Amino acid sequence: MKLSNINFRLLITGLAIIVLNSCNNRPANTSISADTTGFDKRNISIPTVDISKDSSRHVIISKGTKDKRNGHCSTLLMPDGKTMFVAWTFGHGGPVGPLKKSTDGGLTWSGLLNVPENWSQYENCPPLYRLTDPQGKERLFIFANRKIRKEFIKRDFPLDGNKDFQMYQSISEDGGTTWSPMEATPLSDRKGYLSENSLPPTVMPFTAIVSAEGGKSLLGFTNLRRVGEWDRTNIIAQSHSTDGGLTWSYWRVILDLGSTFKLCEPEVIRSPDGNQLLMLIRENNRDYNSWIMISNNEGKTWSEPYQSTASVTMDRHQATYAPDGRLVIVGRDVAENSPTKGHFVAWVGTYDDLVEGREGQYRVKLLHTYKTTEYPGLEVLPDGTFVATNSVSYHPGENYSLVSTRFKLEELDNMLK
Repeated sequence: MKLSNINFRLLITGLAIIVLNSCNNRPANTSISADTTGFDKRNISIPTVDISKDSSRHVIISKGTKDKRNGHCSTLLMPDGKTMFVAWTFGHGGPVGPLKKSTDGGLTWSGLLNVPENWSQYENCPPLYRLTDPQGKERLFIFANRKIRKEFIKRDFPLDGNKDFQMYQSISEDGGTTWSPMEATPLSDRKGYLSENSLPPTVMPFTAIVSAEGGKSLLGFTNLRRVGEWDRTNIIAQSHSTDGGLTWSYWRVILDLGSTFKLCEPEVIRSPDGNQLLMLIRENNRDYNSWIMISNNEGKTWSEPYQSTASVTMDRHQATYAPDGRLVIVGRDVAENSPTKGHFVAWVGTYDDLVEGREGQYRVKLLHTYKTTEYPGLEVLPDGTFVATNSVSYHPGENYSLVSTRFKLEELDNMLK
């Protein structure tokens, strides 16, 4: 029997969904009934501290020029508490390659470091991670994406998959002195869509990786396109590794709320007592706040999602605990009624504030931008100094520079008195 084009496309879509979900520990969460009680929480009542004009706090890591837009950074603080790396792209989601090192906690930076030649063939918001395997071996990783080759699209993605990216990784075994060429991120358990034994495509490289089960495994998170709906759909997926990040399991879809919502770029925070994981999710549909989900069993299952407050509604959340136990979260402010909308901001509060839906203690305008701002890095030094980094248009009419700002919570607390 000859299938019509429409029936053939429907058949392929159904088969693809069956394949994807059959590899999950449980089906995609399309049946979740999202808590929409936060939809009217559009205003912010907690105070905002503005340190954006204090240039004495600023370090220009890479200055924007007419022909150079610095974008999408990731930072990594090493165990010595002073060595830092920063990776970013030239252009919005552009080629990977720019990498610098600081040996004084981000006060000064090296020139561009030598990296493998093939890095420039990869793109899209490269995150840096220091990952430890169950035997205690530490490695540095940088992940990136690359468009799927056309021959794979035609064979494995018959429904116009040309906007999808395969994830790649580069590894350093010597603390960042040398790096391997980018190679496809390997699957640990089965072959994926591609002929190579690699993870199926993602919208972004991993946006969060956390240690789980007392160091026996790692959980990695990002957003994917919904099977058969490649145009701007976003769902949240999870993978795990038992060898310190060298190989990863097939994606397990953990949140899909349907086409109305555009869920992406999850950040995952472990509770202070270590017993719970909290996921903070960007929402690209600006009619809604960010989302929160909780897991009490190391990511095996997740709660129904609920809306965060406007005070922590951001793009590309990055979270770090202060020495006093408070939580600092930075990102691009996208809260609809925020006086700092579009700028680089921080939220200061507690983990329980997020769980209980409270607004937190206060917010901080970190850097002013004359265009928009992109994706940040956040580190805290042993003395409690936070180093927050992002791409901003630092002066009117200027292209994006990579800039960090430095602060301690004690300083900000005093500004509120």
